[in-house]
Formats: sequence, structure tokens, C-alpha cells
Amino acid sequence: MASDLILGFDFGLNHIGVAIGTLTLKQASALKALKAKDGIAKKDELDRLFDEYRPVHIVVGMPLNMDGSMQDMSFRARKFGNRLANNYKVRVFFLDERLSSCEAKDILFSAHGFKGLKKKDNVDAMAAAVILQSYFDSL
Repeated sequence: MASDLILGFDFGLNHIGVAIGTLTLKQASALKALKAKDGIAKKDELDRLFDEYRPVHIVVGMPLNMDGSMQDMSFRARKFGNRLANNYKVRVFFLDERLSSCEAKDILFSAHGFKGLKKKDNVDAMAAAVILQSYFDSL
């Protein structure tokens, strides 16, 4: 049986949030946050992620200005997504991620209070889940 797993990414220069979901259930879950240096995660961590989950495709959040225009981070996120697509031979979809971090913080605060906001990894992974869930909701 072919996998229907999708990985979602919230691109950042220091942390990259990762979420997982399936096309069958159309439900996203926060997975983890990868440490990054200038937007580049360690190759061995990415290799493990793609080897373990073997996604059919990936979704990368596209950081846009509030007016919808591109910004420097938009181009960096596109480069990140295209690099993953080329390295792991998966199709990449880019999705507007405006306010995903705010929504992630709201979700974490509602579930865990201030304790849920203390760890940056939690926010990044939840932001990736918000992005991936937006993708599922748009299908």
C-alpha cells in the first residue's frame, strides 16, 4: 500500500517546525522542530525524517507580508522547499503561512497555558501543524 503521509514545514532561520498528517484523515499533528543554521537543517536529521515517514509530498509555509507580497524570507522558504523536493524526490506545495505562529501560540496557550509557550520548539512544530492543516482544509 502506498503511503499517504504528508510532511509540513514552518521554515525559520534557527528552527524549522515539522508536522505530519495523512491524506486519508486530513488531520495534521505537530511532530518536532529541527535546529537550523541560517535556514539550513542538518542533512542527517532530514534524511532520518524522510526515511522514516516517506511522504508522498510536502507542504512548506510561505512567509508573506500582510499585503500578500513576497519578502526575503519568502525566497528563502522557497529555496528550502525546492531543496527538499530535489534531494528527496517529492513534490512540494507552498502555502501562505501568515499568522500561523500566532494561531500556534493560541492553540498551545489554550491547551497548556504559559507553560506551552515556553519552549520555542513547541511553537514551531505547532505552526507547521497549522500550515499543514490549512493545506488539508483547502483540499
